[in-house]
Amino acid sequence: MKKILTPLEGLFILEPKVLGDARGFFLESYNAKIFEDLNLNTNWVQDNHSRSQKGVLRGLHFQKAAFAQIKLVRVIRGSAIDAVVDIRPHSKTFGQSYSVELSEENKRTLYVPEGFAHGFCTLEENTDFNYKCSRLYAPEHEGGLLWNDPDLKIQWPIDNPQLNARDSKWPSLKELQKHL
Repeated sequence: MKKILTPLEGLFILEPKVLGDARGFFLESYNAKIFEDLNLNTNWVQDNHSRSQKGVLRGLHFQKAAFAQIKLVRVIRGSAIDAVVDIRPHSKTFGQSYSVELSEENKRTLYVPEGFAHGFCTLEENTDFNYKCSRLYAPEHEGGLLWNDPDLKIQWPIDNPQLNARDSKWPSLKELQKHL
């Protein structure tokens, strides 16, 4: 597995070694020893799987303070633009965003550290998104950022995504910053 640095400290793209032939392919999406060797030793406690139609945007979500999660995210069918925002108050990159395409084709995984808001927008019908979490989901400690806050500078692939009501009402980064 190859670890690719991003401009945001602690955020990594992981490219698996893919073994393929006429029958199909094989890859290890997670191997504790490899993750330990990459200094990404994490105790995963929850796996999640979502399926979304084309143009669905989920996020930008995070778990607050003591319930903050590390996430290991990947698309296993279809494709999505995955975006994160550094919301660590004392980080040199506070407020900066990063996005990457994750797809069934490129088989990339994104390692998202604690202190990041996370979201994705699907590019294809029936996109399956799979992710591991280092802490259990605690709904009473969930937070979020407004997906289209211009200060985040996220280049989403569409202007009018399908959102749930909650995701359309999160605060802007400036509003959130007052409470961090």
